[in-house]
Amino acid sequence: MRGRQVYGESGARDGSEEEGIRVGGTRPALRDTARPATAGRRGAVVAALMLAMALAALDSTVVSTAVPQIVGDLGGFSVFSWLFSGYLLAVTVTLPVYGKLSDTFGRKPVLIAGAALFLLGSLLCALAWNMAALIAFRVVQGLGGGALQGTVQTLAADLYPLKERPKIQAKLSTVWAVSAVAGPGLGGVLAAYADWRWIFLVNLPVGALALWLIARYLHEPQREDTGPRPRIDWAGALAVFACGGVLLTALVQGGVAWPWLSAPSLALFGAGLLLAGVVAVVERRAAEPIIPGWVWRRRTIAAVNLALGALGLLMVAPTVFLPTYAQAVLGLAPVAAGFVLSVWTLSWPVSAALSQHVYRRIGFRDTAVLGIGTAALILCAFPFLPYPGEAWQPALLMLLLGAALGLFQLPLIVGVQSTVGWSERGTATASVLFCRQTGQTVGAAVFGAVANGVLAARLGGAGDLDAVTRALDAGAASETTRRAVADAVHAVYLGAAGAAVLAFAVLLVLAPRRFPVLAD
Repeated sequence: MRGRQVYGESGARDGSEEEGIRVGGTRPALRDTARPATAGRRGAVVAALMLAMALAALDSTVVSTAVPQIVGDLGGFSVFSWLFSGYLLAVTVTLPVYGKLSDTFGRKPVLIAGAALFLLGSLLCALAWNMAALIAFRVVQGLGGGALQGTVQTLAADLYPLKERPKIQAKLSTVWAVSAVAGPGLGGVLAAYADWRWIFLVNLPVGALALWLIARYLHEPQREDTGPRPRIDWAGALAVFACGGVLLTALVQGGVAWPWLSAPSLALFGAGLLLAGVVAVVERRAAEPIIPGWVWRRRTIAAVNLALGALGLLMVAPTVFLPTYAQAVLGLAPVAAGFVLSVWTLSWPVSAALSQHVYRRIGFRDTAVLGIGTAALILCAFPFLPYPGEAWQPALLMLLLGAALGLFQLPLIVGVQSTVGWSERGTATASVLFCRQTGQTVGAAVFGAVANGVLAARLGGAGDLDAVTRALDAGAASETTRRAVADAVHAVYLGAAGAAVLAFAVLLVLAPRRFPVLAD
């Protein structure tokens, strides 16, 4: 069994079997050997990973500013929200599947297949003839995007030893930060001065370069395999996909397309719970389950899953509601409102890169506890901002929040990846990303209901967030409406602070103080 290294303390694996034995399966695991043999070419592989991550990150933001042009060309205004929801659903439900496949067959084939599928979806989106076709092709894009997100994060851990992982993670965080700032502007420029179809066509040369670099420079080591040929749990993959798709659709559309207690909503939640039971039965019987039981039996991974689920929940408050607050309460233009939000993308990667100096001293868990505790205080401070206030005040809070969350998220991801060997790293990484994505979906539904409830109470039942947004676009928002928006966003931020407190408690109660890190 390989040696272990724990910051300041040696510890045992959280009840898992010895390294080299597949947990929950019948076949001995492939022996963990060296990292992908890219010593002299690692820079080219890292460039490919950053390009692949940029594709997935930009696609989440670049479409938003081109929606008016897309709707004007294709129609379908009543269903255009599925351009985002369909992509998000496909990415989220495929993360566990790709994680398991990358552990079974290697990162390189999964990453190449995912990138190729993403580029095919991009090409089809550019050729879409109506809104239904565009939504369907966005789902194809999302099926590839799930492979990009999960496999890139896993390869980052494969390529670098523990002490160097913050470097690559900071680079990937910077890609997300730049995409968040540049994406909407790039989409607006392409839609205004070229054609909205170029939003998808620009993916092709970038993706082609990433594919070439991966195929040319990424070489994974030979792995010993003395057992039978691995079997793919297709039944489990289909059950996970169906269950996740149904439940996430219920969360995304509930309170929007239909009331929460309506027949469609109740039917979807009921079907989702039934499918969850099917997933449990299928995965329990599978020799190589897509979602192995050890993901939740090990304290470290289970605690990080729950904590990052809470992170996804609280991230909804600034990303969804702060731009509306900046326009309605502060009176800013849409571009300026976007910059108030984007300042947290400046401090987040910097804090993430510097977090190694903290967790090397006090450990992964305590560093994350420090970050999320600070984030809870910052979120609680938001409702105390003066009305109407100045733009620099929420911007300062966002700058501080980004620094706190960088100190929270990166140590948990690096910590989890460092407690498992190569043959389990893809599954473990995918599980934490899946929980974070699911948390964002749940947060959008929960906080949307909270905001609409406060608005309805303040406006005598005559308004919701969509009506306020339309009033802002028409320049017709009254002082009463502006104060109602302020109260609604304050309530959402308090809810986000509650999610931060939940993550804080989960880490203190469930996570071991010292993560059982495997020696490189």
